[in-house]
Amino acid sequence: MKHVVLVDPYAPARGLPPAFLEAGYSCVRLQSTAEIPEVYRGPLDLSGYVTNVVHRGDVEETARLLAAYRPEAVLTGSELGVELADELSELMGLDSNGAKLSAARRDKFQMIEQVASAGLRTPRQVHTADEAELRAWHREVGGRIVVKPLRSAAGDGVAFCDTPEESAAALAAIMGRENIFSLPNLGVVAQEYLQGAEYIVNTVSRAGRHHVTDVWGSGRLQVNGITDLLVESFLVDQDAPGVAAMTAYAFAVLDALGIRFGPSHLEIKLTPGGPCLVEVGARISGGELPYFAAEAIGESQLDWTVDCFVRPERFDARCGTPYRIGRHFAWSALASPLEGTLAAYRGVERIEALESFRALRTFVPPGGTLRRTVNDMTYPLTVTLHHESEGVLRRDLNTIRYLDGAGFYDVAPTE
Repeated sequence: MKHVVLVDPYAPARGLPPAFLEAGYSCVRLQSTAEIPEVYRGPLDLSGYVTNVVHRGDVEETARLLAAYRPEAVLTGSELGVELADELSELMGLDSNGAKLSAARRDKFQMIEQVASAGLRTPRQVHTADEAELRAWHREVGGRIVVKPLRSAAGDGVAFCDTPEESAAALAAIMGRENIFSLPNLGVVAQEYLQGAEYIVNTVSRAGRHHVTDVWGSGRLQVNGITDLLVESFLVDQDAPGVAAMTAYAFAVLDALGIRFGPSHLEIKLTPGGPCLVEVGARISGGELPYFAAEAIGESQLDWTVDCFVRPERFDARCGTPYRIGRHFAWSALASPLEGTLAAYRGVERIEALESFRALRTFVPPGGTLRRTVNDMTYPLTVTLHHESEGVLRRDLNTIRYLDGAGFYDVAPTE
């Protein structure tokens, strides 16, 4: 049996082992840290894997352990594994993005600096761990800025700050705890706030050729002290206005970061002055987007990633072919403004009766502890919608926003 190695294949990467197996390749699971980060902790499910190898810090020793399986590819399954996958694939002589720019593909400050050095538009920014320095920079830049950890994900620690005092408080909060990967925050990146609609552009690259697998627009709220809380994602036609400009910009960003092989997840704002990068993940898209795309389009980043590494002829023959939406698809999150013990949701049946309703996922069941929604990890419920008509889908998205709010939650205040 032929093998591929998946480094830290957490959460969204669960579809990669069966996809590779269908192509005739079994997967070796490689854990980059001795302890699984708390956000992913739970029973270790090795179904779909031939074995689990734990990296102990010696890359050459890990490469020797993996060599027994004669892998044809080493790729990451999450943000956490990007750098180790780069280093191992290069060391083992496999298709690789290489280690030279690996840190810039993980560190959010280095990322923007590298992209800017290629002459592409990027936000003004500063890297600091000093509150006084951050206050001074904010005063110089003026307006609203965004403060976030250097190495995290899922909206963890992201703060939108209108005053230098707010920025300093955000820095103190970030530096006082670990990120969602159970690693210490060693500083922050502060960036100017970009005006415009934010999009996700998902890609897969092979030998420097890039392919767009799916593009998602976003719906955001100013709520619970968060300026741009993500509450909706909706699949966008590839010929929709602005997508061509974002695609060209995204490909230039990938080139600047040395991403030549594998999947990437780009967050881009379409500002009045054109596309501008928020950040890049050199891995498959987070959440459920690959699985939503597969349902709506018929294939996703998962399929293209398999083609990239083990079916190169198929990738090369189809690269650049525009995707076509079979059913319009959207994801919507509810945003709780309340905290306490949840007695019940009021109006769930009205959401389930929507014409485009597909499924509802409950993160806080009745009897559970409800928190104010401030990031991707504090949604109480999420809803998926699909329909042949984009108009019906958008109407139902608007209805969910109408139903959500303080009156949707029957809550007993926390004592």
